[in-house]
Amino acid sequence: MSSQTAPTQTGQTHSDDPTTPPTTDGETAEPTADPLSLDLVFEVLKNERRRRVLQFLRDSSGTVSLSDVAEHIAAIENDKPEKALSSQERKRVYVGLYQCHLPKMDDTNVVDFDGNRGTIDLGDNAEQLYPFLEAEADDQRSWPKYYLGLSALSLVVFGLAQLAAPAVLSPVFAVSLLGFALLGGVHLSTT
Repeated sequence: MSSQTAPTQTGQTHSDDPTTPPTTDGETAEPTADPLSLDLVFEVLKNERRRRVLQFLRDSSGTVSLSDVAEHIAAIENDKPEKALSSQERKRVYVGLYQCHLPKMDDTNVVDFDGNRGTIDLGDNAEQLYPFLEAEADDQRSWPKYYLGLSALSLVVFGLAQLAAPAVLSPVFAVSLLGFALLGGVHLSTT
């Protein structure tokens, strides 16, 4: 099937592609982003650096420099402030973004990457990926609270069972429940 446009009798053009609306002479169809397949969406989002690039671009306004993005991501990956990064830590992220991640994102029109100028901007397809990024952030559960709740419930049941039949229950069981509660507490305090 051809996607070339052909004139019609009324001065309109139409495309053999049914998703392209007809336009009148002198009027051009506004370019719209083609929907990305799920395979492409997940291909782009499967790498954490690419997800961080999208988050950085969404939080920034307009075009940003590759060095700013690389420095920001290097700071996150090395758990340091940007000013404390070594040139090697910056370079490692910069080269990875320049050679691999940004060209792949540019090919899918998720970002507009100008390698000669070292600039990055959001592409037309970027908006299609944000629901998946937001879903990832929303899906983080509060597991330490679940640990503590289960531990508290288990301790109450254990205490009631101790009152009913103290000889049946082993002190080892009590120690394991206490350890589970301590583990949940430590997990909670470190997150």
